[in-house]
Formats: sequence, structure tokens, C-alpha cells
Amino acid sequence: MTNNQSLTPLKMLLFSFHATNTIILSYLPLYLEYKGLNGTEIGWVLAVGPLAAIVAQPFWGYMSDKYKTVKYILLICIIGLLLSSVVFFQMNGLVAILLAGFVFYFFTSPIGGLGDSLGQRRADDLNVSFGAIRTWGSIGFAVSSLIVGQILTEIGIEYMIWPYLFFGTIALIVALRLTDVNVESDPVQFRDIKKLIQNKPYILFLFFIMFITTSHRASDSFIGLYITQLGGNEGLVGVAWFVGVASEALVFAFAGKWFRRYRTLIFVIFAGAVYTIRWFIYAAVDDPIYIILFQFLHGITFGVFYLAALEYVTRMIPKLLQSTGHLMFYSVFFGFSGIIGSLIGGALIDSYGGGALYAVMGGFSLTGTLLLLAYHALPIKKTSRG
Repeated sequence: MTNNQSLTPLKMLLFSFHATNTIILSYLPLYLEYKGLNGTEIGWVLAVGPLAAIVAQPFWGYMSDKYKTVKYILLICIIGLLLSSVVFFQMNGLVAILLAGFVFYFFTSPIGGLGDSLGQRRADDLNVSFGAIRTWGSIGFAVSSLIVGQILTEIGIEYMIWPYLFFGTIALIVALRLTDVNVESDPVQFRDIKKLIQNKPYILFLFFIMFITTSHRASDSFIGLYITQLGGNEGLVGVAWFVGVASEALVFAFAGKWFRRYRTLIFVIFAGAVYTIRWFIYAAVDDPIYIILFQFLHGITFGVFYLAALEYVTRMIPKLLQSTGHLMFYSVFFGFSGIIGSLIGGALIDSYGGGALYAVMGGFSLTGTLLLLAYHALPIKKTSRG
């Protein structure tokens, strides 16, 4: 079997999962608004996802390392995604939505991290660029954002469950054909996780990037509402996501060439600086067309930041703990950051509007970038392999 053939199911899994993820990221806030929730309540529901992720991602990562399989953990989570999404979308009222949402996110939140962990390991095994694999997730995101946005504009936001189940079913079918990882070491023990927690450069790095990832997650949650505040519709939200993720796909496709030339930490700091500029621009605009025009910066910010940060932490953690270490990174990126971003973002957009939200996020990114610059100069960093 050629490298391309063995990687095709993985690429298709990333494509289909990120297509489902688009629907949740882009349209769930608008769907919840349709259900009668206000900005603060939407922030609470969106915060449940990261809260579940903090529990779910280390749990499923540990199970993956313990039983030395990524494929079968992915299958369990995707089946859980399909079953729990049906329940979640039937719920009415804040409490019911919150409870069903926690279960839904418990299964869905680890899939992206496990898929990327599997992709990173398969890329290492086959000596290919991880970015070339991960770009298929971005393509799925981009295609879904454009198509689903147009469909929901026509049929109504209340029917978003159907495209979600369509892409989720494809994810399940292709996951059955995944090539699993081969781990020759002994199964991970709970005490081994202490090694990660005691790794000071790793923990410090996760803490510093949280300022930047919080701003990223707040934008993910509320850019759709901000566009509608500025006079846009569901179709325009889809176009904004398409432009952003198309640029992200290009970055993922060519990143392997760049990372060989410079230290990955430099890329993380560079992306943090561009995040800061991007958010301050968004805070200043008064027409949704400007959001779409500047969405190409999403590739330079998220694309570069995520790939460089994942590469950096991979060098800092032992092979035995790769899934656990990657999902701890994921818990910070999409968990803690998501809770803070959703709660602060929901309150800010409700009380002061989207412009104020993006101005505060610019401040967050600036803080994180300055902390990373200090981290780059710290002697403690030199104990890592990054």
C-alpha cells in the first residue's frame, strides 16, 4: 500500500469531521438565537463545549495511550457524536440545552485532537508533512462553510441538524478504514502523566499561549453574531468562514517548507503579533464586508499558530505520552480558552457590542505575544527540545 493510499481514510476523516465542526462553530450561535437565547445565554452554552473538553480530552487521550489505539477511540467518539447530536438539537430551554450540550461535546471535542495526533504520528512514520495531511481538515471546513451557509439561508437555521448528520455519517464510514498507530512501548500508566505536569517549559508555554487562544476562541464563537450585528446574513457568515479557512488550507499545505528554515517558536510569536493586528482591525470596522476582506489573515494567524505550537509541544513530550500531551494542548487551545472566550465574549457582545469584544481580544493577544517573547528569552526554555 502506498503512503497516499494509507493516508486517504485519515484525510477524509479530517475533511468530514471539520465539515461538521464548521456547522457548529459558524451556525450554532445563530441557531441558539433562533431558539430564543440572548448573547449571555449563548455564551453559557458555548462555554459548555470547552468545559466538557477539559474533562473529555485528557480522558480520551489517556485511554488512547493506555490501550495503544487512536482508531478505536475515534470510532467510539464519532458514534457518540451522532447519537448525542440528535438529542442535543431536540432540546428547548437553557438548562436542557446545557445538559445535552455537555454530553454532545464530551464525545465531539476529542475527535479533532485525536485526528491531529494520529496525523502527526503518521506523518512522522511516513516522513511526510503533517500540514499536507491537516490541510484536508481545512478544505472540509471551507467547503462546508460555503455550501451549508447557502443551504441554511434557503431552508432556515432550524434545519442545521441535517447537514451535520450527513457529514458525521461520512466521518464514521471513513474512520472504519483508518490505519492505526503502532506503539511499541508499554501502555501508559497514570503516574506517567506527572511527567507532563512537571515539565516546566511545556506548562509555561501552554499558559502563555492561552491569552492568544482565548481571543481566537472568542472570535470563533461570536464572529457570526458580529457579522449579523453589522447587517450581514447566514450566507455572508459562510463566506467569511470560507475565506478564512481557504487561507488556512494554503498555510497547512505549504507549512512544512517554512518550518525547516526557522525555529517553530518564532512562528508562534509572529502569529500572535498578527492576531493582535487582526483583532484591532475588526474592532474598528463598521461594515461586514471588511470582516470578509480581512479573513485571509485567519490562515496566517490560526494556521501558522496552530501548526507551529503543535510541532513545538510534540518536541517537548515523550513518545509514550503523545496522545495525552497533544490533548492537554488541545484542552488549553479549545478548552480553557474556549470557556473564558465564550463567557467574556457573550457578556461583552451583549452589553457593548462586537467592536468592544474585538478590542478586548486585541489586548489579550498582545499580552500573550509579549509573554511568549519573554519565554523565548528565558533560560528555562532551553531544557526543551524546541
